[in-house]
Amino acid sequence: MTSTHGRRRLHLAAALDRRSVYGADEFVAAARLAERGALDFVTLGDSLARPGPDALAVLSRVAPATRRVGLVPTVTTTHTEPFHVQAAVATLDWVSRGRAGWRIEVSTTEGEARLFGRRHAAPADALWQEAGEVADVAARLWDSWEDDAEIRDAATGRFVDRGKLHHVDFTGSAFSVKGPSIVPRPPQGHPVRVVDATDRAARAVAARYADVALVRTALPARAAAAREELRASAAAHGRDPDDLRVLAALDVDLGDGEYAAEPGHGGGGPRATPRGPQYRGGPVDLAELIASWHRDGTVDGFHLTPVEPRRDLERLVNGTVSLLQHRGLFRTFYPGSTLRDHLGLGRPANQYAVGQGAS
Repeated sequence: MTSTHGRRRLHLAAALDRRSVYGADEFVAAARLAERGALDFVTLGDSLARPGPDALAVLSRVAPATRRVGLVPTVTTTHTEPFHVQAAVATLDWVSRGRAGWRIEVSTTEGEARLFGRRHAAPADALWQEAGEVADVAARLWDSWEDDAEIRDAATGRFVDRGKLHHVDFTGSAFSVKGPSIVPRPPQGHPVRVVDATDRAARAVAARYADVALVRTALPARAAAAREELRASAAAHGRDPDDLRVLAALDVDLGDGEYAAEPGHGGGGPRATPRGPQYRGGPVDLAELIASWHRDGTVDGFHLTPVEPRRDLERLVNGTVSLLQHRGLFRTFYPGSTLRDHLGLGRPANQYAVGQGAS
């Protein structure tokens, strides 16, 4: 895999999560707002532990209503079939014309296990080991079609060159997959894989398989240490550490932007809360925080979750992002069309195509 090098880019992403919202219109409007700010991608959370719409299905609806912003749903690897998960993510990449990602997550509770009745809950370490295997087999299945496997020869009635389809013959700790996939190789080759690497159990999976790792901390020193650890671990796995983007994940509350920041917030930086690290203050101070953490090499960018979705996303895009753009610290337009383009990541070579270099 190759990276697009040059001046180190700032990467920004935002969560679209909305409680008790099932209609598509709000998600479409929010994604369009993020796209207006040229954000790299938006995420939509999902969990078997709470009611809500299916994140991947919602972003499949958002895809035709947007043009450039990346779309990253959460999809658990626990209690789901790896073959179906990879096919669904590949399909999102096709319908979005190369803008799909996949936030890999696990389901740890007994309540979630009872929804399926196949097995009991397992420790996080075991579930993340399984998640790594799913990430591995997904990449193999995405590669199981070579890029030119489709021939669509009407004269002979041949749709595909079977010599360019490959069995993956993968056996993991809890599943096995023969392949090939039922979906042709995605436009990006591999849709972008995102892992929250805050917890130790997930960090090894992030270092080995993720394109984007999220780290939830209010302390820049801890974020920097996590970034260095992830990059070193990626290198130990034979990866180019420059192919891994590490983003600080913060909740943002911009409701008090007109007033002085509370101690520990605003110009003083984020602080720890029971929900996780949170910034509270104004859009200007948030821009300063983002600029300073990126300038110091603490992280490659930020994934921001609005505390009040409509209000805070609007203030983020129209205030914080606009200021960063005005200062020349963040792009004003998308230089490419795919999520990998936004992140400065190359398109992976197909591991089954003999003699193929990175395309």
